Amino acid sequence: MVHSDLQITYEEGIQGMQLLIKENKVLLIIIAVAVLISFVTIGGRFSAENRNKTYDIVLDYNEIKAMADQSEHDISWWLREFRKMGIDKVGLAEESMVSLIEDTDLPVNATVMELIMKDADWQDNYPEDFIRELTNHGFDKYDVLIEAASAEIFNFVANGVRERYQPENFFIKETGDGGYIVLDGTAKQTLYSEKYKYMSSVKKGFVEKDEIVSSKLMYINYGLLPSKIEIVEAAGMDIIPRTASYAGWNDAKYAEAVLNSYGKLDKVPEYMIVGGEGIIGYDDGINTARDYIADNHVTIGLIENTTQLQNILQFGVNDIVKSTGYDAVRIFSVWDYIQNRYQYYGYEGAKEIENTLFRAVVERNVRLIYFKPIKEFKDQHVYVTELDEYKTMFSNLETRLAEHNIEYGSKASVMDQYNVSLWAKLAMALGCVAAAVLLIRSILPINRRLKVGLLTLGALGAAGAYFVMPGYAELITSFAAAVIFPSVATLFIVKQSKHLADTLNRTERLPKIIGLGILTLVIGVVISLIGGLMTAAPISSVNYMMEIDIFRGVKLAQLLPLVFFIAVYLAYYGFGDSKRYPGKLEYQDLREMMNASIKVWMVLLGVVLLGVGYYYIERTGHDSSIQVSSLEMIFRNVLEDNLIARPRSKEFLFAFPAVMMMAYTSTRRFKLWPILFGLASVIGMTSVTNTFMHIRTPLYLGFARTGYSLLFGIVIGIVGILIFELGHMLYKKLERQIG
Repeated sequence: MVHSDLQITYEEGIQGMQLLIKENKVLLIIIAVAVLISFVTIGGRFSAENRNKTYDIVLDYNEIKAMADQSEHDISWWLREFRKMGIDKVGLAEESMVSLIEDTDLPVNATVMELIMKDADWQDNYPEDFIRELTNHGFDKYDVLIEAASAEIFNFVANGVRERYQPENFFIKETGDGGYIVLDGTAKQTLYSEKYKYMSSVKKGFVEKDEIVSSKLMYINYGLLPSKIEIVEAAGMDIIPRTASYAGWNDAKYAEAVLNSYGKLDKVPEYMIVGGEGIIGYDDGINTARDYIADNHVTIGLIENTTQLQNILQFGVNDIVKSTGYDAVRIFSVWDYIQNRYQYYGYEGAKEIENTLFRAVVERNVRLIYFKPIKEFKDQHVYVTELDEYKTMFSNLETRLAEHNIEYGSKASVMDQYNVSLWAKLAMALGCVAAAVLLIRSILPINRRLKVGLLTLGALGAAGAYFVMPGYAELITSFAAAVIFPSVATLFIVKQSKHLADTLNRTERLPKIIGLGILTLVIGVVISLIGGLMTAAPISSVNYMMEIDIFRGVKLAQLLPLVFFIAVYLAYYGFGDSKRYPGKLEYQDLREMMNASIKVWMVLLGVVLLGVGYYYIERTGHDSSIQVSSLEMIFRNVLEDNLIARPRSKEFLFAFPAVMMMAYTSTRRFKLWPILFGLASVIGMTSVTNTFMHIRTPLYLGFARTGYSLLFGIVIGIVGILIFELGHMLYKKLERQIG
């Protein structure tokens, strides 16, 4: 019997669909073609993603050394142990004055001249011939004076300076057992302390002052220290040199000297991981670095930001990536706050660090992990020195990634240079225009002529945008799809709920209502899923998958369908009991809403809804100011450990069940509840599309995530309806007893 009732309702829906097709045949054909093209486009991207399945690990030498110093073994022992785990690459930073002073025992020091010149008799502390020659060369308070007390360190620094930097930018004075090197600094390169207030006897009051404390010149590089090279090579590991470059000291001469030093290694580095402000040689352009990378097939690294959004901006890197055909790899650097996630969330060992690495590789197209050793929870200085912790973490990570067909290899795989054609993007833009016209027509009484006019105007605008500003046009197309299709899904859910309220008896059997609620949810999710593909397809090119460019407007795309829900709810339900033409937004609907008497409960409800809305919008994205609770993170991790992809909590816990609850409360003719559940359901529809806005996330995860959310959401929706029905029955029984 229930099956036949559902069949009747289904047939009524078919009749409504036939009428929709008849009245909007051209619009639907355009939309169907656009959707088909988006499927083809997504298929090409899916193939590119499936060929990008190998990750690699590079150890940070300096931090491994710092960990070794706190353990019972030296760095050579630790490197050999990591080599046994299969890790065979070490990131070795070129030396700067900071690293030489802080990380070695070599007799060398460097000071900004401002600090030296504070002493009135400072010149008496240095040899007369050095002061005389320095005076002839010229100096000021922004320069940096390097003092080397041994021939070994003096020769290392002096040779680095001579080979890499222009003669007019330095002065060198050799002594018997070392020497002096002066680097010419400027105010732009100087680092100051924070301003502080002090009492001025001249100005008779408090004034602000800041002081010179250091200089960027303390960080310029002189080369790889031979003793460190010997340690790494003795452990049987490859060196990935890290060079830091800074404006004004980064010309073609510098780049050529750096590359010559690379040539002295046993082999060409697999990766170039840029340090400092930009690519080597950037003061004179990218040609030197680009030619070296292209000729030697070196993969350049894109270092993910700490916010997990886009990559660190370093001058020239993106230009080289594009000019070399995107022979690049995204890098996850284990930042200090990640290092401290040992025994985090109450886990034993490095489980949460493992989770972080897993998510980076699986969800964000990261294929190179730049690893720094684990530190104690909330302690920035104490390393974890139990070898088994590292063995367990890397072993578990490899096993978990293998379940996603991602394997550990000798070199990280590179994303194919996949690009979406201009004509495909234009076709999808026309599909969005047609869907927008259909959406407008669904709630406003526009005639055929106006419909054709809107379609023509939109098509001309889309075509003009793609030929005048194609970069912006593809983003606008994606944004439009992210707003329009969840709005179409919202329209369907509201229309279907109103249809159930009009055609079913308010005492209808619960199994039938549940079945229709599930059907409504499934169709709504499918529409939003199509919107997700239409959002992702125009920007599925490699530059977006590598997060060189990103989709913007995520929060606005989630907010606008909520605004549309108010309009479509008024169009179908009206405000009050005077609705004359269900399905069309009328002037009297807005008038009655604006003239309604405001009650205290309405104000309180509005405040609650605004608070929930703020929390929902603010929680969106990785740059949110609202932190996820430990309990929620543990819950997420449990889902992540046991499923292909973690479903979105807001979808299956309340947004998807809310669709079924709206159908149920509409059928039972409850007041207020349909609009509350309707608002919640919009969040679910926008969330489905939002899943595919993150272009860096592989497509199969988006489909799996949505599928799990739908399955769990149906179960929770059924439970919610049963609880609501039981509560309503108890309320009615209590009401009769009191009456």
